[in-house]
Amino acid sequence: MTEKKPKSALPQTNRSLPIAMLRARENIMAPYRKMLGKVGVTEQQWRVLRVLEERGTMDPKDIADAACLLNPSLTRIMQLLERKELIARRDHPDDKRKVLVDITAPGSALIAEAMPESSEISAKLEARFGPKQRRELLNLLNELSELDLD
Repeated sequence: MTEKKPKSALPQTNRSLPIAMLRARENIMAPYRKMLGKVGVTEQQWRVLRVLEERGTMDPKDIADAACLLNPSLTRIMQLLERKELIARRDHPDDKRKVLVDITAPGSALIAEAMPESSEISAKLEARFGPKQRRELLNLLNELSELDLD
């Protein structure tokens, strides 16, 4: 006779917030990954380019925070983007130990090239999900990202 395992106090995986968020992320990112493949960048590289395009010249630590990347990962990503001539690094004018990072004209052109398809994907998602729900979801996710759970 087999022994019954005690019921777990954990929620079912289909009701687990971390798992649901991962599933949703994968579903949302699939068409974007295809789009990014066409322009030759990864999700992480795209996030760095988008942040720089939106915010202008930045310190690498600030880029890492804004693009949701760890510093060691950002270092590798910046090396690749610099080799592709999509970003440029320069010395900080006030502190030679620091660098500043800018998006280059080819980096901005890459974003402009991808924007029509990116906007189309976004419009399809909003049409299926609804603008009100999309706004509410973004508000909730932004609230979640600001929680201090430690």
